[in-house]
Order: sequence, then structure tokens, then C-alpha cells
Amino acid sequence: MDYQEILEEIQSEITPFLRQGEVATYIPQLACVPITRFGMAVRTVDGRLFQVGAAAEPFSIQSISKVMSLTLAMTLVGDGLWQRVGREPSGTAFNSLVQLEYENGIPRNPFINAGALVVTDVILSRLRDAKGTVRDFVRELSGNPAIDFDPEVVRSEKGHGHRNAALAHFIKSFGNLENPAEEVLDAYFHHCSLAMSCADLAEAFLYLANGGFSPATERQVTTPSQAKYINSLMLTCGVYDAAGDFAYRVGLPGKSGVGGGIAAVMPQRFAVCVWSPGLNPYGNSLAGTKALELFTTKTGISIF
Repeated sequence: MDYQEILEEIQSEITPFLRQGEVATYIPQLACVPITRFGMAVRTVDGRLFQVGAAAEPFSIQSISKVMSLTLAMTLVGDGLWQRVGREPSGTAFNSLVQLEYENGIPRNPFINAGALVVTDVILSRLRDAKGTVRDFVRELSGNPAIDFDPEVVRSEKGHGHRNAALAHFIKSFGNLENPAEEVLDAYFHHCSLAMSCADLAEAFLYLANGGFSPATERQVTTPSQAKYINSLMLTCGVYDAAGDFAYRVGLPGKSGVGGGIAAVMPQRFAVCVWSPGLNPYGNSLAGTKALELFTTKTGISIF
């Protein structure tokens, strides 16, 4: 399979889609990113890297970080996590408060914002330095020790994250946060502000394509079953209320972020990441989704 040739074809064909989305404006720092940026990288389980465009340019990974925080929480508390957060698709926007009251403060899944706040609380309770732990974990998985938080994005998130603050305090009112809401929010905003490239993310996600074994760390990060569970959650919940359409078009477990990134995996084959900051109405990269659809179409590789 000539992945490099396929990526170059996709880069050529994706150009008309780059201006069709809208960059995230509710986090002002993200609105500064040129909408025409595009990068894509594939890392195979046998160690090959293929990339095009701005694949080496760091961007704000935002909710893609939820995969790493979930992985840490699962290794810390195992199935006990599911007493505090569900495993079902939300069917609503990623920052919705509606379901929380109906379901007594138990978020529908760990990839909506409410669920990620509970996951962050779990890490904070057991390791105290939730910010540094997730950052160091990402550095380890990607093999890039230079990865860090973007302080401008952190400030932008804190200054405008009113909906997330409301979510945290609402969850706290139900007794589903052990730590002060402000501490949980601070850690969560930092996780979302991590800056990584497509190449970094493709490497970092490779453990999910490799039965939980990370080539970068040369260790078993999760059990094979845990890797399967995380992949299943990405397939059903990773792109919020567009999960069905994404599965239909792309056919890979994936996790998106409003910074325009989407990371996806094909078990036993590869991890792939695409970045294009223009978003569709569901908060997922419009051109990125199309690029991944082209990728699975051209390669003939998906989980279906």
C-alpha cells in the first residue's frame, strides 16, 4: 500500500473543502488559525511514517486529549470509572447541560465535556498533578518531549469557558466531582490546550492500533481489552452527535477536537491524524472528515 501517494492525492482533492467550514470562535485563540491549513499523517504499526501538508505543525488538540485522559483513568481505577460516567452516545452537543439533570449528574460518556471533567477529577484525586501527568503521558506516547501546553489557549479557555464552568459546578452539585470545580476546570483547560502535530498524534494513538502496546514507549500502555474498549467508545462517541455519519463515511474509530484535528485508528494496521481548522455544524473538521473518508475509500481499509 503506497500511503504516501494516497495522501498526496487526498491533499490535492481536499483543497475545495478547506474554506467550507467555520473555525471555532467561542475560544478566541482558535479563531486566529488560518482556515486553509491542512495536514495529514499516517503511522503504521511496523514503524513507517507518511505525511503531507502541515503535518509537522503543532495545533491545539482540544478534545482529542480526552482519549489520553480516559486511558490514564482506566489504568488507575479500571471498571470503577463506569460508576461515575456512562458509555452511551450522547445524541446532543458536546457541551450540552440538558442530559446531566435528567441523568442525575452522570455524564453520558467520557468524550463529551461533562464526561471529560469527571475523568479529569478521577486523575486529580489519585495523582494530584493531573495537568503534568497528562502532558507527560502524551510526551511519552508521541516520543516528543517538547510537547507542552499553549499558554495563550489556556488563557482563552479560562476567560471564555463559561459553559464548561457551568457543567463542572452542575456535576459538583450532584456529588460527582471529588475535587473543587475550579481545580478540575484548570486541569481540563490545560489538557485541551496541548499543542501537537498530526505526526505527533499519529504516533501517540498507535497503542490503540496495536493492542495497547506503544512502540514509542516500548511498553504495554493498556491491556488489549482496554484498547478495544477505548476504540469502541471512539467509534460510538468520539465525534459527538455526528458519530453515525462519521462511521458511515469513514469507518474508523476516531476522536475529534474543535482545533480541527481528528485522530483515528485501524487496529493492527495504523493510526492516522488529519488537521483542518474549519469545522462542520457538529464541531468536527469538515475537510478533515472528508480527507479521512477519501483515505478509507482509496485504501479500501476500514473496520467494516
